[in-house]
Amino acid sequence: MSKNALIVAVCGIFACLGMGVCLVRAGVIRPPQTQPRIDSSKFYRVTYVDDGDTFRVDVDAHEVRVRMLGINTPETVDPRKKVQCYGPEASADTKSLLKHQKVRLTFSPDREMRDKYGRYLAYVYREDGMFVNEFLLENGFAKEYTVGKPYDLQSEFRAIEAKARQDRVGLWTVCQTGI
Repeated sequence: MSKNALIVAVCGIFACLGMGVCLVRAGVIRPPQTQPRIDSSKFYRVTYVDDGDTFRVDVDAHEVRVRMLGINTPETVDPRKKVQCYGPEASADTKSLLKHQKVRLTFSPDREMRDKYGRYLAYVYREDGMFVNEFLLENGFAKEYTVGKPYDLQSEFRAIEAKARQDRVGLWTVCQTGI
């Protein structure tokens, strides 16, 4: 390689690096961030409730999104869908259950820890011992929900949903087809 070709190559490398820095500073490109590690023995402060099955917690000064594993509540915030039957009630109940609370997050051993949106898929326990996923199913605010591989409490959750349907609790009293 000639001296001129080497100078052109080095200048090109520095130009690309400079362009990358500019794009990061402008917010066009986001550098990869390491996700904080969730310790299933610790409790984390809930910072925001998005809807009936999704919320955020503070993990080592990082806000982390959590999707409750094994359940689905009617939609209220998805811009692609209209508000579904019993969605506002489910969202309000989850907010009342989690607002100003600390929660412990546990995971299904045979499932991925995060979904395709980067949310942690977790079982949620309040400090007072309430199992939130189960409570929402029992009281008709949610239905059992499986995407991909089964999770370890799937059969229990299906049985809880069946009982709520049979007892016509929550959304099973007012929604024609559930969700």
